[in-house]
Amino acid sequence: MSVTHIIGAGLAGLSAAVAITHAGGRVKIYEASAMAGGRARSYHDKKLGIEIDNGNHMLLSGNHSAKTYLKRIGAEHRFKSPKEAAFSFCDLSDKERFTIKLSNGPLPWWVLCAKSRVPHSKAKDYLALLSLLLADHNTKIGDLVPDNTALWRKLLDPFFVSVLNTPAREGAACLAAAVIRETLMKGGKACIPRIAYPNLASSFIDPALDYLKARGVEVDFRNRLRQIHFSGQDVASLEFAHQDVKLGKGDKVIIALPAWVVQSLIPDIETPDKYQAIINAHFLMKPTAAMPHIIGVVGGTADWIFTFENRISVTISAANHLLALEKEELVKRIWDDIQTVYAFKQDMPEWQVVTEKRATFEATVEQNNRRPPAVTAWNNLFLAGNWVRTGLPATIESAIRSGQTAADLALSHS
Repeated sequence: MSVTHIIGAGLAGLSAAVAITHAGGRVKIYEASAMAGGRARSYHDKKLGIEIDNGNHMLLSGNHSAKTYLKRIGAEHRFKSPKEAAFSFCDLSDKERFTIKLSNGPLPWWVLCAKSRVPHSKAKDYLALLSLLLADHNTKIGDLVPDNTALWRKLLDPFFVSVLNTPAREGAACLAAAVIRETLMKGGKACIPRIAYPNLASSFIDPALDYLKARGVEVDFRNRLRQIHFSGQDVASLEFAHQDVKLGKGDKVIIALPAWVVQSLIPDIETPDKYQAIINAHFLMKPTAAMPHIIGVVGGTADWIFTFENRISVTISAANHLLALEKEELVKRIWDDIQTVYAFKQDMPEWQVVTEKRATFEATVEQNNRRPPAVTAWNNLFLAGNWVRTGLPATIESAIRSGQTAADLALSHS
């Protein structure tokens, strides 16, 4: 029986492995590091003495690829979610607090209700979103949506920054449109936020490893791929740090590695080559019952604040502009935001900052057009990763979908 060799045990690689195994195929997984998960990993932080996530992530109930993946690995219940699609915000520039409450069905009745939409916005302002749905692959969000409205400043700007991890006006309109089609256009039932609880690994990674192990598949850790050897239009062998693997007849390869690593392994491939950072800060503090599990911050340093049983965590997207800032100054700004949002005053607790300098590719028109498809010039080589051409920005949904796409290709190529 042929084998699919999966290089990389992040979400894209695990998604591919789960999909192939679910279909009855055989896989082998190789991972350069000592743990699975990639950017969705959790680890024990020695400074704080607790498990924290490498980065905070939020799913929406309409993320159908993630839903399929979680159902297969039996992890659908490992999330905290409100009963409705309601998003709380605090605008630090004017101290205004508001909640966006979406209608359950696809008809956007919430836009017609002043209490449900963005304060100071008008129903007609939301028509600007329709222009995004008709955007081509060469149009920026800033070319279509005006930035002089309350709707833009209080909702669209922070929303697009979060989903694209790119300054909103520079983001590719087609990627924003793809998110809108799969969430907002389907109504509130597709927009309920889902937070991995108690951490990412327990929701996305550990159940997948358990699922695969139960079917005879384990990850070969600390085994870095050094070179791919080609023969004609096929991959002939894989050279790892500790072994060489010769491919048999019908064997496939799925490369689920970061774009910059793939560039060094595959000749003449074009991939995104500009990146944006994401900064996550964790504070060792037990939240009160009054603190929501997630709240958006407008006009501050923080973008989103998450509460967990033993910590408060903050995510800052499109954070390249903060990389030169001293860590202590950055943390002070974030803590000031937290105190203002939750209306309390106390000394800063123990903290930890995790910075991913190349968290995702810049979701600009130029970089989006550099994304390769899952198929390659070689018959038995396929690509997976949130930087591959999925039609979505570099999100968890995109990573999981890319793995499922690569798995389908591997299964269909005899």
